[in-house]
Amino acid sequence: MFKLFKNLGKKQLLFMLISISLVVVQVLLDLRLPDYMSNITTLVQTEGSLHDILMEGAKMLGCAFLSLGTSIIVGYLATYLASSFGNITRGKIYRKVLGFSTSEIKEFSVASLITRTTNDVGQVQMLISFGLQALIKAPIMAILAIIKIYGKNFSFSLITFMAVVILLILIVIIISIVIPRFKIVQKLTDNLNRITRENLTGIRVIRAFNAEDYQNNKFQSANNDLTNTQLFNQRVLGIMSPVMTMITSTLTLAIYVVGAILINEAGILDKITIFSDMVVFSTYAMQVIMSFMMLVMIFLIYPRASVSATRILEVLESNEKIKDGELSHGKEIGTVEFKNVTFKYPDADECMIHDVSFAINKGETVGIIGGTGSGKSTLVNLIPRFYDATSGKILVDGIDVRDYKLENLYEKIGYVSQKAVIFSKTIKENVSYGKKRTSDEKILDAIKVSEAYEFVSKLDNGINYEIARGGTNISGGQKQRLQLARAIAKDPEIYIFDDSFSALDNETDLRVRKNLKKYTKDATRIIVASRIGTIINADKIIVLEHGEIVGIGTHKDLLKNCPIYKEIAKSQLSEEELA
Repeated sequence: MFKLFKNLGKKQLLFMLISISLVVVQVLLDLRLPDYMSNITTLVQTEGSLHDILMEGAKMLGCAFLSLGTSIIVGYLATYLASSFGNITRGKIYRKVLGFSTSEIKEFSVASLITRTTNDVGQVQMLISFGLQALIKAPIMAILAIIKIYGKNFSFSLITFMAVVILLILIVIIISIVIPRFKIVQKLTDNLNRITRENLTGIRVIRAFNAEDYQNNKFQSANNDLTNTQLFNQRVLGIMSPVMTMITSTLTLAIYVVGAILINEAGILDKITIFSDMVVFSTYAMQVIMSFMMLVMIFLIYPRASVSATRILEVLESNEKIKDGELSHGKEIGTVEFKNVTFKYPDADECMIHDVSFAINKGETVGIIGGTGSGKSTLVNLIPRFYDATSGKILVDGIDVRDYKLENLYEKIGYVSQKAVIFSKTIKENVSYGKKRTSDEKILDAIKVSEAYEFVSKLDNGINYEIARGGTNISGGQKQRLQLARAIAKDPEIYIFDDSFSALDNETDLRVRKNLKKYTKDATRIIVASRIGTIINADKIIVLEHGEIVGIGTHKDLLKNCPIYKEIAKSQLSEEELA
């Protein structure tokens, strides 16, 4: 838990120290109030002067107002600290997650990472906001109050001691029942978020297959599990409040009953002393009980916050598998080479890529084709280090990709993913994404090369047209063309197109490839394709089968020498086209 406080800056730590100091001052002021009350009682009973009574009353009011003032300041500082902690911690989690490889994101799961960034941070914030005061105030007040009343009256001390013991036993029993279930609650929250995200993402498929009832039952099951666990926790914790009230009321009543009996049996002078002790004891006993009540509130908040803090630290302290290198420049420009590369997904039984070796020269267009599951996308995902090769080397510009600073490696590559990813920004912001300064002329050129200009020019506001979240207000083909434009506007040394033409018709596909060849003639192009037509004119075609290279060459060479490629070609092309 306390490791998370390292996230706070110097200003926040200074405010925390000020808050702790003010809480201590507040406790000392609150503990003076019973003394003034006892003095006033004694003065009244002994017929002291009005001036002395008023002076004691003034001191009592002064302490009360000073306590109120410190309480307000501490409340303000605690709220500021909690908000600052949330802001800083969420930022750190977000930046940490940005550095995760795909395998690390899968390990935590997207739903869990969202919960940890929002719900878990909120739980710790709540503890800081309330606990900063209570955690310091309660033990100090309890200890000092006990010291104040220690040895004054055995009967009153015994009653107070018994009340505290009963209270502690109750706290231990309830906390031991509830803490393990708070961990379950967070896991169930992750599961609920995962199912909700799954339902929202796949809403079209759910409707198309009339699976609303199935998904609803799946959601309701997760929802019921979470609700039932939370209900159990709240019911157990709900016992706390009435029991605390009963103990407080019984303690006060017991002190007054015992006090009345002792006063009835005592002499005149002893009556005054016993009455004064009774007033002081009832007040201090209440402060002791109030201290334990505050601790109980901490015990109610702390277990969940502790679980949340552990989950946050799991993310912040996780070792990133993709380590940053030190080099920023290569020996060459636009070359890619695989040297005996083998890759196995984490926790997989078999390798996805087996001992692959090939070289791509600057300015070449290289196509990669193969059956479903042959490892095409996996192969190109190793170049920008979405995963690291299990063995072997991948060289970009003559340097192992693991030796590059990630920022510089990404700067060399224009990556277009298999699934079109469009952000809820304008078309202009989507195309110039990641580039601080890109002229409108450059953006329009990229849009024209990707054959997106025809539909962009017809939109309201043109390149300033707002794309909805997930690109739901444009078609799949339009999203894919805008994604191509984004890579083109970046002007990289190496383009990686991971089956990025699949949503385009053959005519548009042909025009885009012609434009690319002309516009990016000095760049290296790696195209993963399912259609032979997309890579038919490539300088080199790599054929994959079960993660191994079974053929490299031009279209004509492969038709003669590679049976697997010929089989793919026959399934897609007519006899005339093959000839």
